[in-house]
Amino acid sequence: MRLTGLEIFPVAPPPPGWGGRYWLIVRLTTDTGLTGLGEVYASAVGPAAMEAVITDVFTRHMEGQPPEDIELMTRRAYSSGFTQRPDPTVFGAFAGLEMACWDILGKACDRPVWQLIGGRMNDRVRAYTYLYPEAHHDPTGFWIDPEAHGEAAAARVAEGWTALKFDPAGPYTIRGGHAPALADIDLSVRMCAAIRAATGTRADLLFGTHGQFAPAQAIRLARALEPNDPLWFEEPIPPDNPAGLAEVARATSIPVAVGERLSGLMEFQAALDAGARILQPALGRAGGIWVGKKIATLAEARGAQIAPHLYAGPVEWAANVHLAVTCPNILMVEAIESPFHDALVTGRPRVEQGFVAAPGAPGLGITLNDDVARAHRYTGDRLHLQMQEGPIDWANGNTWAGGASD
Repeated sequence: MRLTGLEIFPVAPPPPGWGGRYWLIVRLTTDTGLTGLGEVYASAVGPAAMEAVITDVFTRHMEGQPPEDIELMTRRAYSSGFTQRPDPTVFGAFAGLEMACWDILGKACDRPVWQLIGGRMNDRVRAYTYLYPEAHHDPTGFWIDPEAHGEAAAARVAEGWTALKFDPAGPYTIRGGHAPALADIDLSVRMCAAIRAATGTRADLLFGTHGQFAPAQAIRLARALEPNDPLWFEEPIPPDNPAGLAEVARATSIPVAVGERLSGLMEFQAALDAGARILQPALGRAGGIWVGKKIATLAEARGAQIAPHLYAGPVEWAANVHLAVTCPNILMVEAIESPFHDALVTGRPRVEQGFVAAPGAPGLGITLNDDVARAHRYTGDRLHLQMQEGPIDWANGNTWAGGASD
């Protein structure tokens, strides 16, 4: 069995765009007729350029290869450009293609992917959700409204969720790391307090940032948050400063979580060395399922846990679940329970009462609805997520919107 064909589907979820502006879903075909789905989470270049990178990686490193030669193809993508390090764009392209190989292999063996990478460790996996506006909330004002966040949190806990993520510390900006405004620190504390008051001990608080702050300023924010006891402090500083990450990890009692922006095993090793104790690989950027399994094993040896990241579509979600089923050190998986996910693929793992069960179907267990994918084709040139270019407003407060719709 050999890899012979590639299709790429740039899919735009309808507003409000939970999961990003668009998703890059790939489908590989073999000479035996089997197909497999994968998803690329790499957003540093526009979609047309990314499609060209995906095509180049496939034709250069994978076409004509048996899909089971995962390690060989991984090393080609990692090293053949005379790099010997993970370029996030190239390795992200490979990551989605690699997922599709596992989907093919599972179908060929008539086994779910988790049975091929270690077997069932967990019958079900804890899931967490981001907090989004309820129908009666102002969709713009929600993001800086602690009372509305408390209401959304109470609603999610009533559905069975036991962990909730939110990120009130200011807009995402290219000017990282910076100092948060005092108003943003105050809002962050009030947001934590409102969610804690609404949920009590029924849900863990997952405090998100996006690589925003200078180390000393991240420490200042963390100390303000500590009385509300968040389960993690996510990506407090830019990802290229392990020494700064170590400074933050030493200075706060909140476990530091990182991983959405990291690619390849050694970047996660550096994060562990710096004191991160929760790793959040985005499998469509980190290198795929096999690299994800290595990251989980590396973390296990260091007493760390993993919580695969998801701000993408339902294919990466399925890959995350299959990996999580096999890991003794899984903490939880990020979930996006969107009706559009259900429309785009059939067989998607579903969260029930805050947990997702081990999938039973062969491969990743999902099938793409081609008609829906084509009807929602992304035709723009923006990035999956866009960082603000201007600085934050230290004087008048900051507002920003969730989602990524145009």
